[in-house]
Amino acid sequence: VAERMGLTQSSISHALKRLRDTFDDPLFLRKPHGLEATAVAVRLEPEIARAVDALNGALALPRAFEPATSTGTLRIGAYDSQMAVFVPRLVSRIQADAPGLKISARPLGRREALDALETGEIDLSIGFFWDLPPSFHAQPLHEEGYLTVARKGHPVFQGDLNLQHFAAVQHLVVSPSGDLSGIVDRSLEAAGMSRTVVCAVPQFFPALATLARTNLIATLPATLARQFANAFGLEYRDPPLEIRSFTISLVRHRRNEKNAMLNWIADILKSQGNALSEASPV
Repeated sequence: VAERMGLTQSSISHALKRLRDTFDDPLFLRKPHGLEATAVAVRLEPEIARAVDALNGALALPRAFEPATSTGTLRIGAYDSQMAVFVPRLVSRIQADAPGLKISARPLGRREALDALETGEIDLSIGFFWDLPPSFHAQPLHEEGYLTVARKGHPVFQGDLNLQHFAAVQHLVVSPSGDLSGIVDRSLEAAGMSRTVVCAVPQFFPALATLARTNLIATLPATLARQFANAFGLEYRDPPLEIRSFTISLVRHRRNEKNAMLNWIADILKSQGNALSEASPV
């Protein structure tokens, strides 16, 4: 803690003692794995975090960002599908215009990403977010639809892909939790039909690799399918039923709304999102 705050261990110990005296509580207890917060410390943490955020926002003046001379690390959270779509182009742009910046990307879903943004572990997250708390800001990047994907030569793609053929074959789903159902099943239920899902994988690239070696089919985000189907020996068609689209957004904590570096990154990602929308409108 002292190293992270740029202080001595002695000063941290004295500060902790003063806090313990103030709140009449030990605040942290020694455990075999380290220190564990007491109930009083857990109750205080969100209030203190809000106070620190307010103070930082009041004191932080917008700084100019000079890409060519700036250094630092940009920390991003996203599923592998969004990393694959956005990160390569972002890295290429950064290497050209801001070579002193580094990127650290983590595979985070919605809940984990919001937690990491709240604690400052990451700077930005890309993905599908809904009902965001007021402490977060979302910037839409593009509207995403779906395509049905299978190996080249799959019988389901011989002729028109109709709903009966679609429902009759075996399916794969991408589900971080391992659930054997998803949005396609809800759309089928609305049409009075069902399908057979025989495989769930937690990420999209294992899904593409599995489709390439099996007779399974999957309905995946359209941008991912268009960009990577050929590399895996796959082909795709429009699904034979209506599936609602979803918005891919760039999310940050409101404490960072005026961060000049993040604004520069956001402009790049928004430009990429616009290009995706123009290339494959939903």
